[in-house]
Amino acid sequence: MSNQTTSATQAKDRQYAQLAMSLNRLARSVGQTVDMFEHLQVDLDAMRTLAGLHAAQFMAAATQLSAGQVDDASASSPPNQSTR
Repeated sequence: MSNQTTSATQAKDRQYAQLAMSLNRLARSVGQTVDMFEHLQVDLDAMRTLAGLHAAQFMAAATQLSAGQVDDASASSPPNQSTR
């Protein structure tokens, strides 16, 4: 009976050791995930800033193009001359 008890205790200790190693790996993985989420947040903030800058550039370009089209249209049309 003593031999079986020792064997069962050793098996239980081995399983607890495996559980401890698994929990340590899990804790490390969770820590890495937290770090990755922090980096993701920084990247998302940078992307938001970049998107705002690109939107401003597109709006400025559209304004310049529409102003150029108005100038071209007024320059190509003949002036109104009434002969009264």
